This record gives sequence, structure tokens and C-alpha cells, in this order.
Amino acid sequence: MFEIQNITKKYGTRTVLDDVSLSFKTGQITSLVGANGAGKSTLLSIMACFLKQDSGEILFEGKNIKDFKNVEIAKKVASLRQSNSYNIRITVRELVAFGRFPHSKGRLKKEDEAIIDKSLDYMMITSMQHKYIDQLSGGERQRVFIAMILAQDTDHILLDEPLNNLDMKQSSSIMKNLRNIVDETKKTIIIVVHDINCASCYSEEIVALKNGKLVLQASPEKFMREEVIKEIFDVDCKIAAVDGNKICVYHNCEKRADETNIVKHSHGCTECADKPL
Repeated sequence: MFEIQNITKKYGTRTVLDDVSLSFKTGQITSLVGANGAGKSTLLSIMACFLKQDSGEILFEGKNIKDFKNVEIAKKVASLRQSNSYNIRITVRELVAFGRFPHSKGRLKKEDEAIIDKSLDYMMITSMQHKYIDQLSGGERQRVFIAMILAQDTDHILLDEPLNNLDMKQSSSIMKNLRNIVDETKKTIIIVVHDINCASCYSEEIVALKNGKLVLQASPEKFMREEVIKEIFDVDCKIAAVDGNKICVYHNCEKRADETNIVKHSHGCTECADKPL
């Protein structure tokens, strides 16, 4: 379990995280949400040991995370940065195999190859495993990077905006894959997302930051309320119940949001329909 204790981080005179404390439950998806500059990616980077906080502590399994050796933490926590690129010509399978390095040190065994196969299968990219990365679309590459993280075979996975620049179908597919992974393996996934409806439909818990401070940590049922969305994102909205999920309608939201005027898309997001009520 990750425990965040009084974390503060500044860039110059700007406070990005302001005395943030919270804990993350294991075996579920937790979404970090908030407006741009809220501190979501900074918090995840500190948890992943990519960045050092100015004060406070990150505890992992009851121990200060800085006390773990790099190879120890790499076997327990896998992290995907917001921007990922490789300047070498490499195949999909070769890139996914990098995830096994903390375990194999580059000498792949049968068990490593089996985990690579499983990771490719989870992200539905087995058919493209021998293609080169530069031959893939942005959405396909994102699947490959996530497969590499899965191949690391850790109990905890940190993903910083993995849906960035993806279309509706690609975003939906990736979130469904992550949901299946947690349901089947009981891994813990902490993910930074911008789409509040993705967070609502696929997470057990949502954590909201605003101006570097923790605003709310709650289940989607308690989180998806009009006054909460207004406080966090400063946008008017309506909340509708669709197929058991709470959906935030913030386009043309002066219309009454109910199931008679909601157009539901494949990943759970919605838009107000133009038809009259």
C-alpha cells in the first residue's frame, strides 16, 4: 500500500503540492483527477521515485520508499511516464521485453517469455509483436508501452495520463483492458486521467486535487455530484445515471440530464442530445 504523508513540492515560488496526505487501497483502480496544474502528475512522479519532494514522506509497504534499493522497487512498482519515446529501431516484442529487465537482467528465460506473451495478449497486440514501433499509430504505441509495464509483473502500476491524445475507441479499449487486469489479477493501478467519466466508470475510487491540495477521495457514487464537479473543475454540469454508472454531462448542461436526452458513447462519456425534452 502507498501512504502519502504531508507531501509538499515547489517549483521556485510556486507550490505544486501543498501538504498532501492520503493512502491508496490495494487491488483496485484509483483515478487521480483535477484541472491542469492541480499536481496529479507531480504526485505520481514522486510516488514513482522520478521526482523528489521538498518535504513529507512516501511510505510503501510500511517502509519509506527511499529506503528501497532501485532493483527492489522495480520488482514491486511499475511506472509509465506521461511522455514516452524511443529513438532506436525496435520491435514491439523487444520493447515489451524491456519490462522483464529488473527480473532477468536481459537474459530472458522461459518464464520471462511467458509473461511477455501474456502482456501482449492482455493489450491485444500479439498480432503486431514483430512490427517496429515507428510503424504504429499513437494508440497502438500506447498499448505497447502499457504492455511493457505489465511485463514488469509488479503488484502496483502507476500510469500518468495513458489516454493522452487517444480517440474515444482507443481510450475505451485501454480502460477496459486495465479493468480486466485488476479484476483477474488483483493488481493495484493508480492512474492520472482527465476524463471524469472514465474515472467514474472504471475506478473503485477517485482522488481529486486542486491547486496542489487534496480536495476529495471517494467512491464514484459519492464523488459524482454536481457540487463536487463544480468545486473541483469550476464547470457547471448535470449528473445522470446510465447503465449503473454516474455520468457527468457538461456540454450544453442547461438541459436536464436524464436518460432520455443522453447519448452514451462506448467508454461511458456522454453528450447532450439535440432532441427536445
